[in-house]
Amino acid sequence: MELRISSTRKVVHYAVLIILAILFLLPLVFIFFTAVKSNADLASKPIYAFPAKIHWENFVKAWDQGKMSMYMKNTLFICLVKVPLGILIEALAAFALTRLKFRWSIPMFSFFLIGMMIPMQATLVPLNMLLNAIHLKGTYPGIFLIYLGFGIPFGIMILRGFFRTIPKELDEAALIDGCSDMGKFLRIILPLSMPAIATLIIFDFMATWNEFLLAQIFISDQSMRTITLGLLAFRGDWSTDYTLMSAAVLISVLPVMIVYLLFQKYFVNGLAGSVKG
Repeated sequence: MELRISSTRKVVHYAVLIILAILFLLPLVFIFFTAVKSNADLASKPIYAFPAKIHWENFVKAWDQGKMSMYMKNTLFICLVKVPLGILIEALAAFALTRLKFRWSIPMFSFFLIGMMIPMQATLVPLNMLLNAIHLKGTYPGIFLIYLGFGIPFGIMILRGFFRTIPKELDEAALIDGCSDMGKFLRIILPLSMPAIATLIIFDFMATWNEFLLAQIFISDQSMRTITLGLLAFRGDWSTDYTLMSAAVLISVLPVMIVYLLFQKYFVNGLAGSVKG
């Protein structure tokens, strides 16, 4: 009887997962159908209808006409600088909050968390004034400064939770072996925290790659624009080329999928350890 109930639960569990997977994949399927249609086909048939003829050339047109190579290069450069630098800062801060003994560690952690409570829209005017004052508006250092500021609180929260699950006995053993605080950080804490770091890489890369509002306001130079701003090139004053835009969206999704596939085996362990801590 118990075996039958267990089997029934598994069937229901997998059925629910399959249904949810289908629901999440449906928008991607519709975008693909739109990307491989002609404009006439798109106007005459429903969005969920399979195209009468598959137009693979839409992807080539989107890449060439939309200057996707330039926008993807700019976004990749921002991600490759911001994500590792942000995780390094977050790891150092989390290490200090969990491993170094000082009086104000809890209030300082609470101060970092306040950064997650402030709406991004409320900071746009002060940030614009700040970047103008220090002459960094429209520059990569200014963009890195803003992105790091918004990303650090979440990263500290994740890494602090994971660092707290690492036994303190390892610190004592490292101290006996003559290991300094920085040596302990580099040789013990970071290697053991790879699941949490991989989780942050996925979250941070995806958030930076898909960011739109800050890039639209603080990047004015056409040659510096990111992929999300580049998608606006397919929207005209009177019409939008939805077929090429859909093809460009699918192209822009590929780097995020690659990063997720590379680090997915660490994802669940890292998130579970961070929440538990």
